[in-house]
Amino acid sequence: MSTHTHTHTDDNTKKEKRFEFNRRSFVSIMVVFAIVYLVGIGLWGLIMPEEAYAVDYGAKFVSPEISHPFGTDFMGRDMFSRCIKALSNSLIIGVLASIFSSFIALFMGVSSAVFGGWVDKFVNWCVDLCQGLPHLVLLILISFMLGKGVKGVTLAVIFTHWPSLTRIVRAEVMQVRSSQYVQAAYKMGKTKWQVAFGHILPHVIPSYIIGLILLFPHAIMHEASVTFLGFGLPKEMPAIGVILSESMDYLATGKWWLAVFPGLMLLVAVMLFDVIGDNLKKLWNPESGNE
Repeated sequence: MSTHTHTHTDDNTKKEKRFEFNRRSFVSIMVVFAIVYLVGIGLWGLIMPEEAYAVDYGAKFVSPEISHPFGTDFMGRDMFSRCIKALSNSLIIGVLASIFSSFIALFMGVSSAVFGGWVDKFVNWCVDLCQGLPHLVLLILISFMLGKGVKGVTLAVIFTHWPSLTRIVRAEVMQVRSSQYVQAAYKMGKTKWQVAFGHILPHVIPSYIIGLILLFPHAIMHEASVTFLGFGLPKEMPAIGVILSESMDYLATGKWWLAVFPGLMLLVAVMLFDVIGDNLKKLWNPESGNE
């Protein structure tokens, strides 16, 4: 009887391990696919020649077909090539802006939790100030004041997307700073900056990276929104916001492809960033490893 029970338990254990392996493999494949797709679009747009989406007034408003999978626009430009280039520009600007914004969040969050006192109060006041204002309005104001264009919209995203990640970093540091090895480091004469970089920061990095990845879709969407409203990238530069803004004049005449395809490409890119962030969280978090 005991031998039968032991064999049954071993079988269940093997099934659980196999399920966990399959689950982790599936999650890993999804993350790799999302990364390859997004990096591929970004690089494709970078190396794409301008002739691929050049003006051709003889091919205006061609509906989707084999030679033009996404159709053409009011100037005869190939929408497929233009969408690839536009999404590449949006991805590059969004990713760079998110990285610089995350550096601000990391510095502010660590400083707030390590030093406490007036530093903590000042950081919390800045976070509340930014989050208390309508996000899109703040983006438009900063971009407009900085002259719009690539510089204006990039800096606007950098200066407005750090507060939420700052709160996450601060909460992580607050948990770690009371641990025994941190207290021991203080007793050994280490300064607060030495403890922050040597003992606290390594434990915050996983949460920081996930927060950074989940920041990408917000930055890309907000860049497209500001550009769509006319306060971001210039009209002559291929961008998803520019394409969607131009398509509004022709939707009523049945030119649906001018808005549908660029909108879908932006949506897929945003969803894939969420896939990467959520699944990396599952892979790195031991508690969710057996889900």
